[in-house]
Amino acid sequence: MRFLLTNDDGIRATGLAALERAVHGLGDIRVVAPDRERSGAGHSLTLDHPLRVATIDATHHAVSGTPTDAVLLAVEKLLPDRPDWVLSGINHGPNMGEDVTYSGTVAAAIEATILGIPAIAISVAGRDNLQFEPLQPLVRSLVETLLQFPLGRNRLLNVNLPNLPPAAIRGVRVTRLGSRQYIDSVVEQQDPRGRSYYWVGGTGPEWAEDGHSDASAVQQGFVSVTPLLVDLTDYRALVELEAFVESWQSRPM
Repeated sequence: MRFLLTNDDGIRATGLAALERAVHGLGDIRVVAPDRERSGAGHSLTLDHPLRVATIDATHHAVSGTPTDAVLLAVEKLLPDRPDWVLSGINHGPNMGEDVTYSGTVAAAIEATILGIPAIAISVAGRDNLQFEPLQPLVRSLVETLLQFPLGRNRLLNVNLPNLPPAAIRGVRVTRLGSRQYIDSVVEQQDPRGRSYYWVGGTGPEWAEDGHSDASAVQQGFVSVTPLLVDLTDYRALVELEAFVESWQSRPM
């Protein structure tokens, strides 16, 4: 089995190295990742300047672009064979709820899915003293299990692990995306010349109470596994909108 590993924290990130160690021996592993941190890049492509690739060794390449760029270049140009799976992570921090739309980690998995390759995004839901090394055996077991799931086209899996010692993790839950609200999401400051500048990020999210969400699972000490669709169509609204438009068109003009 052929694996492509990538991330949004950069080719030298601790989480990416931990992921590579965790899946060592499962198959042929190639790593293609951004050459620097690209957190929050979302599903963006670099279209306004050329991309450069630095070859670190025969199986590791750094791309001067986004996580989406890295996956696209890997599949189209850099790898000798098309990967069977793409694993993105391990992200330094959570990727839950609406934040998956900003996440470069999830975006890399989305790009793989668009290219017809099954993918898993993996994150550790913490900010400090992340438990990458202790969680490696759990990550390996989880990946080995999820590889057996018939994911099909246009779907990917988003995994968030609590930032806890393995013995403290209570199990695995299949979840839906939660909903969050950032407090003071844009902070305004002044530079020494009195000019305003703005810092996006805030003081951290407050998650809505929801016993079935990714955030609730992680807060309770469970690993969250959320299936995601690339297809963003709201099929219930599709039916409602069709009826609405038909009613509008039937009126005298």
